[in-house]
Amino acid sequence: MAAHYRAVFRSRSGGKFVARIGVVVEEIDEAVLWLELLVESGILEDYTSSPCATAAASERTVCHLCILPTRGQRASPTIGQLVNPSIRKYNQCPMPGFKPVDEQFAYLKKGAAEIIREADLRAKLEKSLVSSKPLRVKAGFDPTAPDLHLGHTVLLRKLKHFQDMGHTIIFVIGDFTGMIGDPTGRSVTRPPLSTEEIRRNAQTYMTQVYKFLDLHKTEVRFNSEWLGKMNSEDWIRLAAKYTVSQMLERDEFHKRFQEEKPIAMHELLYPLAQAYDSVMLKADVELGGTDQKFNLLVGREIQRHFGQESQVVLTTPILEGLDGVQKMSKSLGNAVGIQEKPLDMYGKLMSTSDEMMWRYYELLTDLSLPEIEKMKRDSHPMEAKKNLAHRIVADFHSADAATKAAEDWAKQFQKNQVPENIEQIKIPYADVAASSKNGHAVKLDKLLARCGLADSVTDGSRKIKQKAVRINGEVITDLIVPVTVPGEMTIRVGRSLRKISLA
Repeated sequence: MAAHYRAVFRSRSGGKFVARIGVVVEEIDEAVLWLELLVESGILEDYTSSPCATAAASERTVCHLCILPTRGQRASPTIGQLVNPSIRKYNQCPMPGFKPVDEQFAYLKKGAAEIIREADLRAKLEKSLVSSKPLRVKAGFDPTAPDLHLGHTVLLRKLKHFQDMGHTIIFVIGDFTGMIGDPTGRSVTRPPLSTEEIRRNAQTYMTQVYKFLDLHKTEVRFNSEWLGKMNSEDWIRLAAKYTVSQMLERDEFHKRFQEEKPIAMHELLYPLAQAYDSVMLKADVELGGTDQKFNLLVGREIQRHFGQESQVVLTTPILEGLDGVQKMSKSLGNAVGIQEKPLDMYGKLMSTSDEMMWRYYELLTDLSLPEIEKMKRDSHPMEAKKNLAHRIVADFHSADAATKAAEDWAKQFQKNQVPENIEQIKIPYADVAASSKNGHAVKLDKLLARCGLADSVTDGSRKIKQKAVRINGEVITDLIVPVTVPGEMTIRVGRSLRKISLA
């Protein structure tokens, strides 16, 4: 059944005009539900109480709402199914129920370091709301290491916020750009990864990212899809759209140029390659850490060169590691990996300072700032830290795993007991053996790396020098340690504990 209503529309400039709206429904009573939604959304100011058979010649039908049930299901109107002030038919199909722009904007702004520009983001959200078309929100990750850590999840969490608001997430795996090597934060040229390393790391990213994002609402793309098909002419045309002087505005390049350190030509291509990703994906918004700001802004300009509307740039803060000083990084030994065992993850988080704890609350949880401030006032720091550790472990494992980790941590550190389910690892003595005149001995730095208590032999050596290693409760500072074979020992490094069986 079709009917036309005379309505007062609000234009985007703030003015008003009278026109007709056509509504196609199974029952005429349903039309009123949709018209009321348009009033709530601010698109309509008023409408006639009953259908109008005719309209003045000066009036035009600016849109049609076609709302018909599919496969016997009743249509359920949502605030997101709004009229576009142009002639358009809306066929019955799943459409996102967008929240009001102010509510979306406040939610998306929480935890963001900078939005370039805020007015542009608001305009895109308004356009999305009116057209019922989700924004295309992009973030790229070069698979330079096999595991993601909590520092990466600051950006993933913001992607999830956009997904929560009904927008389309595009997770770009930089399998092509990873072979170039991102110069961000580098005082020297980053060595490129091999194709095999990138392929292997990319596979692990696929499984880890779905701990945050909805599998069915996320586009995963590899930028080799388009960058790998470009020929020399394509690259020259792309490079012609940006100047060397513009590239030298980048802090890393400018500093190296001033210090007469080399800048490889392929490094200059990296920002352009990342920008071209935005062109090919028609990105409305691109997310990245604050250290990625230059690359993201290049994307805005390159999109304009290709006749596209510039993406909004939203940067997220760089998360400090457990030391509270340097950027979280596995190579610095201050990271919490999202695939670490629950007890290890819980223990590391309990080792953070009170000051860092509150920063982690802001960047690693979905609590609002007022909720965090209330917790600061009302909670003892130790209880707040336990709550934080439980929340984060539950995010990546489960609530039960987080509760068990908390119980084991309490036994281990507050009651000086060794947990019953402590991980036991069997290691062949030959793999870690050291030459000794007094019987069996092991290279402790190698043993730490072998059992997962250090990221590498070098990291293990550093932990020993820092007096962070205990064997059977005793602090060990020697690299060569006498052992009994076969035999067992309990090794603790910071908050992590292992029972080692040598044979």
